[in-house]
Amino acid sequence: MENIKFSYDEFTNRNIGFVTQQEQEKLKNATIFVCGTGGMGGACILSLARSGIGHLIISDIDEFEMSNLNRQVFCNLDTVNHHKAEATKELCLKINPELKIEVLHGEDEQSVDRITKQADVIVNGTDDLGASLLLYRSARQNNKPIIDAYASPLPSVYVTRATDKMPEERLGYPTQDTAWNELSEEQRSGAFLKEAEYIMVHSSSRHYVDLKLAGEVTAGTRSRMSFAPMVITAGTLMAYEVTTLVMKSESATDCNGWFFNPYLGRVEHPKNKVVAAVMRPIVRKFLNDLVTAE
Repeated sequence: MENIKFSYDEFTNRNIGFVTQQEQEKLKNATIFVCGTGGMGGACILSLARSGIGHLIISDIDEFEMSNLNRQVFCNLDTVNHHKAEATKELCLKINPELKIEVLHGEDEQSVDRITKQADVIVNGTDDLGASLLLYRSARQNNKPIIDAYASPLPSVYVTRATDKMPEERLGYPTQDTAWNELSEEQRSGAFLKEAEYIMVHSSSRHYVDLKLAGEVTAGTRSRMSFAPMVITAGTLMAYEVTTLVMKSESATDCNGWFFNPYLGRVEHPKNKVVAAVMRPIVRKFLNDLVTAE
């Protein structure tokens, strides 16, 4: 193979015009922590690596498996059975060999506290409730913004700042007085129901998914459904929020988030309080009926 000499300036030259040279320098000097390198997290990492971010800290506990091929951008037949974060690092360095990447194989309070102090922005790409709680609590303690995309059938994105209510507070998870690593299955199920309730109240997601299968997911008898266009779009939206915060130190997206509906070509913002209050008990009963049916 031809030995090609890498040039960061040439690599990022096409960015200029969308961003200024000064903004590109900010991206080069930024440190981003992405917890979870699979679906949404992996898509976010790919966009960040190609945007010229200078330092990534990435974390995962799993290996790629065959079922990940349908949506996870760093999963291919060469990386199946390889540790997700390690394989992701290797492939990112083939995009930008000057990229600094630190890999974690899991989360613990000490390492997450160290990293959230070091990072400019945190991305939650994990589907584990305990790890998510640890990230949010640490981000608040260290005054850092955290970007998320909930388990929605439509791409969505949220930016939670240290002064905002965390999802467990805002959505009413039954976890607020429990350590992140001492959660019961009942608490995990309850938190997932609260997240699903928020998504169904504030978006038209219910129109774009098989509700019977969704009931099985909610009941915990089926793995979460995932579809490449939805997952990769959500990860890309997360990357946009990262670069906006790094370059501008601000974003119009808040902790209430928004949904992108590609079927109708529109953005769906959360309902007002009155409409949400009317819909909430209806959605709650519907979700409970789905779970009971399983």
